[in-house]
Amino acid sequence: MRTGLYPGTFDPITLGHVDIIKRACKLVDKLVIGVAINRDKGPLFSLEERVAMVEAECAAMTEAFGTEIVAHPFENLLIDCARDVGAEFIIRGLRAVADFEYEYQMVGMNRKLDASVTTVFLMAEAEHQAIASKLVKEIARLGGDVSQFVTSPVNAALQEKFPR
Repeated sequence: MRTGLYPGTFDPITLGHVDIIKRACKLVDKLVIGVAINRDKGPLFSLEERVAMVEAECAAMTEAFGTEIVAHPFENLLIDCARDVGAEFIIRGLRAVADFEYEYQMVGMNRKLDASVTTVFLMAEAEHQAIASKLVKEIARLGGDVSQFVTSPVNAALQEKFPR
């Protein structure tokens, strides 16, 4: 069984994340969505809310692709999380060259920590390349429409956080 780990804060999960998840499902038998507990980022949504959003977004994909998808909160090193869940692959989404520079450094460090785990990069589809959770939250906070960047349930959750 090929197991992949797709880590992130998912604060909130966007259509860009969903796109990467769908394509990652074609590469692995089991996909673990690693929901990072990153206190330094000061997430808008609690860990429980982010895990619930990921689970809700992935429920239909499990059936559609036949890939087991599970949400897994983690606060340790990414490479340790990969070991914990038995992942052979770390899946990373790329939007732009700036993403690659950071990710390239991460791959080098992760290889030094455990060379048995391979990192796979998936480019976001062109229509999703500009989507970033940070920008989605900012637009929502300022009363903008984020419906083209997130699913309806996530949009509703953002509207609860930022009532107009």
